[in-house]
Amino acid sequence: MNASREDLKGTVVQWADRIGVKVREIHLRQMERKWASISMKGRLTLNTDLLNLPEALTEYVIVHELVHLLVPNHGKLFKSFMSAYLPDWEERQDRLRSLY
Repeated sequence: MNASREDLKGTVVQWADRIGVKVREIHLRQMERKWASISMKGRLTLNTDLLNLPEALTEYVIVHELVHLLVPNHGKLFKSFMSAYLPDWEERQDRLRSLY
């Protein structure tokens, strides 16, 4: 079953609360080259293609972006946070990459 826009936004709100970050805006739009992006001011943009992916993969994308509010790069600290919040994040990342 496909997720709705509200489902995605609800997932963002739940994870932002859990991670302890503030998302000021959530936008959904068609994006050519990315699944999502986030500004340090808390503006999250999600690719509408996420609506057609399994929940585990959309959750990975959302958590990945939200962790960027804690750590702006993909270094060791970023990976530590990802592992703390989604222990199987690397497997989900690989699944996502294998789709496209």
